Amino acid sequence: MVQARRAGRGARVAGAVLAGALLAGCAAAGRAEPGAAESPAAIRPDASGFSALAGQLAHSVVDIRTLRIGRDEAAEDQSPDLSPDFDFADRLAQPLATQVQVSQVRDLASGLVLREDGLILTSAHVVAGVDDVQVQLDDGRRFTARVLGLDRRTDVGLLKIETKGLPVALLGDPAGTRAGDWVAAISSPFGFHSSVTAGVVSAVGRFLNGAGEIPFIQTDVAINPGSSGSPLFNARGEVVGINSLIYSANGGYMGLSFAVPIDVAMRVVRQLEREGAVRRPQLGVATQSLTPALADAFQLPRAEGALVVRVTAGSAAQRGGLAPGDVVLVANGIAIRQPLDLVNVVGGQPERAPLLLQVSRAGRALALRVVPGPTPAPAPIDFRPVDMPWRDGMGLSLAELSPRLRAQAGVDTGVLVREVEGAARRDGVQRGDVIVGLNAEKVSGVDEFKRALARAAARPAVALLVVRERRTAYVPVQLR
Repeated sequence: MVQARRAGRGARVAGAVLAGALLAGCAAAGRAEPGAAESPAAIRPDASGFSALAGQLAHSVVDIRTLRIGRDEAAEDQSPDLSPDFDFADRLAQPLATQVQVSQVRDLASGLVLREDGLILTSAHVVAGVDDVQVQLDDGRRFTARVLGLDRRTDVGLLKIETKGLPVALLGDPAGTRAGDWVAAISSPFGFHSSVTAGVVSAVGRFLNGAGEIPFIQTDVAINPGSSGSPLFNARGEVVGINSLIYSANGGYMGLSFAVPIDVAMRVVRQLEREGAVRRPQLGVATQSLTPALADAFQLPRAEGALVVRVTAGSAAQRGGLAPGDVVLVANGIAIRQPLDLVNVVGGQPERAPLLLQVSRAGRALALRVVPGPTPAPAPIDFRPVDMPWRDGMGLSLAELSPRLRAQAGVDTGVLVREVEGAARRDGVQRGDVIVGLNAEKVSGVDEFKRALARAAARPAVALLVVRERRTAYVPVQLR
């Protein structure tokens, strides 16, 4: 299966590639960073084309070498591979991370000089959990760097080296970037210093499952291991993104590269420099985009809103009354057309500030008041005995969950899919899935699933809330 992989960390001396994924971050309104544009050492490229730009811009790009010594890579450093958000089967088929035992791991990556006094921007996965970071400038000088902070959700890392007078690139406005624009990257793929690659923007605002809150800039610029954290320049020589992911079957470039917009990165940089971490209000929900089939299943006129697929026990969302199957349509007076809109509203308000939501639940309009806060640990699992399978009219053979399967799936309710055929198989349900909900109703066992299906029998489609390998999403199944 083709998967999205981090572009940089993994250009090891042995040539292995460590696959990974990003967790979502918060987008902000884009604008050029004033400090960068006004720096006396800032690069101001002319209009002579990429060849002229490359010679000037390369001075603001650095090589990064990291070292991790004497321990296994932490489980939190192992992230599942990504798949594009449009394919539900890929969403749930992502392989789980595996433990990688190492005694000494060296990685190569790239970075960008943000300030003449040695502030360096790179990718979080480049510097997470490392024991040593070395930054090499374009003039050959090498410095030991301090990690000021990192944010896994946006894959932004911030480094500091002790020097002065470094050349600083101009930061652009990603809001002006359009599909078809020429862009270029300068990085060190596989350690080849100051390599220039160019191409066009393939799409903007591209959301990837597992990193669905980052509006990636998709390009066909050749990016390979060792390029993570490198800048993506437009034809004016302005940085519009930080290269972070490639979409690949073998860990190498296959024509699909993804960059975090520079405005997203700089919003995080300011917090990392000030506090060393990023503080975000938490709702405690997982959401997904609506398709026309899901909109029909949830009795909505349009495929717009943030569809709630999971609510963490004890979270702010649960206290405020949100439930799986709810569709958030408005938050604090702002229309929610996709999950990113909800993330931006929540992330843009102070901690503990109330959030006023307009929600559709089973076709009924509700007004809820939620106060975002810390997300608590999940509740303990309640085990139940196994039961005999029951076959429905959708092509599903269902059974109660055994204690072992409850623990493996990370759920406390639901039914096991023993076999699948017909409409359910055609629309993406798989053997071994755990169904925990039908439309907006929670399913705790086979009998409850029967009753929920009977109540929805008159509809053209139903939405099954499915857990696969601890990942949750709704699957729309057409009944007729």
